[in-house]
Amino acid sequence: MGQRAMLTQVLGGYRYDRPHVPTKEIENPGTKFTQVLDAAAKMPGVRINRGTYLRIALKRYCSEEQIQKAIAYSPAAAGIPLRVITEAANTSIRYETGKVTGMSSLAGLPGGFAMIGTIPADLVQYFGHALRIAQKLAYIYSWPDLFAEDDEELDEATKSILTLFVGVMFGVQMAQASVTKVSTIIAGQVVKKLPQKALTQGAIYPVVKKVASLLGVRMTKQLFAGGVAKIVPLAGAVFSGGLTFATFLPMSKKLQKHLASLELTKPGHRLDEEEVIEAGIRGGS
Repeated sequence: MGQRAMLTQVLGGYRYDRPHVPTKEIENPGTKFTQVLDAAAKMPGVRINRGTYLRIALKRYCSEEQIQKAIAYSPAAAGIPLRVITEAANTSIRYETGKVTGMSSLAGLPGGFAMIGTIPADLVQYFGHALRIAQKLAYIYSWPDLFAEDDEELDEATKSILTLFVGVMFGVQMAQASVTKVSTIIAGQVVKKLPQKALTQGAIYPVVKKVASLLGVRMTKQLFAGGVAKIVPLAGAVFSGGLTFATFLPMSKKLQKHLASLELTKPGHRLDEEEVIEAGIRGGS
């Protein structure tokens, strides 16, 4: 099979007949991103158990009492110092970056995976790791559980917030603004779940759709770059792994920086339910 034929790849209506020359525009790029998001979320090991992760991330730095409170409410409510949160976040970023880079390098080895046909799977794998680090950063920076219990399908609120998180990782400013708005809603309420209405209706939801569309376009560009890497003999593994490292690490850092800047993560910012009740009793006595 010639190089021209190998580069002819169709993914959701996007077709390449020769390098760098798309002959057909992306159809519904937002839908294509959502499909990859759904597939990535269903991969084994992608969903992070919030309680388990917080216990592992904090056990080196915190007392059992602090850890239990962080799990029951949030690291902020437990009064965990920001330096500890930062160190835990950096450790998670290093782990996920190393893991996704190693898998990307293996996928780039000639004969290791099957050339162009595996590119969509590689892309899903990449976004699977993006979802893993997004969840870890969200939990360490005091966000509630992102997934409904025992629900294999993504609900709309979860899909929306994950889209926004990935948007922040890709530097989409409207995603950053929307994540800030959602965090403000969470910070102002004594809740342990995502604000469903805010993420599925009103002003934020149209932004989610726009962010998904932008990510769909960027996703396809990334797909093609990965495909070229796998066709270059011998250099494929180095290029593929290097490209993954060069994108995944700064993307994770962007999300970390944004989440760390939010009021939600400030130590002691959120009162737990018992403290709110006790404060009300004292105020009324």
